[in-house]
Order: sequence, then C-alpha cells, then structure tokens
Amino acid sequence: MKIHLKQIPTEGLHLDGDEECPIPELEAEGIRCVGPLHYNLDLGVAGGALWASGSLSQPVELRCVWCLERFVHEIQVPAFAVHMDLPGPETVDLTPFMREDLLLNLPAHPRCDRDAGRVCKPKLIETAPRDAPRKSDWSALDKLKMKR
Repeated sequence: MKIHLKQIPTEGLHLDGDEECPIPELEAEGIRCVGPLHYNLDLGVAGGALWASGSLSQPVELRCVWCLERFVHEIQVPAFAVHMDLPGPETVDLTPFMREDLLLNLPAHPRCDRDAGRVCKPKLIETAPRDAPRKSDWSALDKLKMKR
C-alpha cells in the first residue's frame, strides 16, 4: 500500500478499504489467502515523520495441526501502528509493515476448533498392538560380518 504524502492534509487522512494479499509468499508453507486484506487506517504527517494507526484483517486458509483439515482463519491486527521518518517527498510504502504485523499475528499452531463453532476430530494413526511380538532392533547388526 503506497501512500502519496502530498495527498495527506494537515488534519490527517482516513483510509478504509481492501487491497491484494500482502503475504502471497506463504503459499509454499501451505498458507493461502482467501480474500483481500481489509484496512481501516488513520494517517498523518508531523515533524518530518509519517504515522499510521488502525486495524487490519486478512482471511487465510490454514491446516489444522490436530485433524489436518483445511479451514479459514481471519488474521486480526486490532492495533496496527507505524511511525517512520519520511524517506523522500513523494510516497511511502506501508506494505512491509502490514506484512510484518500479519505474520506476527498468524497462529503458531492453528486449530480449526479455536474459532467459530467447529468441532475438531483428530486423525487416528494406526499402530501395531503393544503386546505384538517384534523383531529385535539389533537383528541387522547380527547379520554384519566384520573382518579382523
């Protein structure tokens, strides 16, 4: 999101809208944007610096760590804030700051039942019964013939 500094009046500027997903590089990690980034920001210029504050929300598709099903989660940044020195007279790009706050608010261990009213059912992993006879772990070493 690029801001033209000359379009910000002295009393500040309010921006509310949608923009393309700023975190498309996460698709390789299995995290996919399923909608636009929504922003609600107040901007201003004071003392040779730009300030911005407001909120961000980005819907993404994640994989549940418990049941491994995909689900939609909305990343919420209720207190987005930036204060930076002005690099030049024309534009400032807020996208890196937005991306950073979205990534910091991404759940580390996403669970599909944490939001909404969904019930998570874990996948069962089939294992051999505990009392089943097993081959010795040393059997491969028993077959080893070493020259002396």
